[in-house]
Amino acid sequence: MKFETFCEYCDFAKKSEREKCELVLFYEKIINKREDLTPNEIATIIENAGFARLNLTRLKSNLYKSRKIVKGRASNSYKLSIVGQKELSSQYVDFNIDSEEIIVNDEILPNQLLNGTRGYIEKIAKQINGSFENNFNDGCAVLMRRLLEILLIMTYQHHRKQGEIQDNQNGYKNLSYIINYTKSNNQFHLSKTAIDCLDIFRILGNFSAHSIEYNCLKKEIKDVSQDFRVTIEELLYKSGIKK
Repeated sequence: MKFETFCEYCDFAKKSEREKCELVLFYEKIINKREDLTPNEIATIIENAGFARLNLTRLKSNLYKSRKIVKGRASNSYKLSIVGQKELSSQYVDFNIDSEEIIVNDEILPNQLLNGTRGYIEKIAKQINGSFENNFNDGCAVLMRRLLEILLIMTYQHHRKQGEIQDNQNGYKNLSYIINYTKSNNQFHLSKTAIDCLDIFRILGNFSAHSIEYNCLKKEIKDVSQDFRVTIEELLYKSGIKK
């Protein structure tokens, strides 16, 4: 997780200077496994995240006065105390390294679009956003393809037409068949954007999942990310998940 994402999660902008220092030490310990930071390093992390640079003299005073912070092992360094670690871990329990909660930016699919839909759909969306944020591009493409497939099937189910895309064992045919069948019939009146997007991610997801020498580029996802978001929203309504 990027520090900027963590700042949004913990409402960093509204914290006091002392709390900001405590949170930087907490983040660095959990994410980057760094315990000892100098005042200048703390100030730089905060500044690089887009906040005003803290006055070093006042910053040192805040570090000294905080009961959650103690002297580090290295010269002129500070770290979280055991008490500080426990209190912040309790306060931000979802940020615990062992938690399954996914905390990421929503660059591909906005949270407000998926919130209140289905738990598994929300989790896939968060994994898509997280993969894109961290440059796991092949994983992102496969997950985007998977979400499209899920919502397509759910659209057929909602309209009680799932038999049209099922095989003899009542399982579902492969995505290529479902997309081609949907394109040729278009009984759900999908937009041209959605129809084109289905094909793009069928191909892109297949390459990422099955092509030995292919690696998806972030630009390939970025170039179609807006169409993907529009398509997902359209399918959420066509499937009856959103009303």
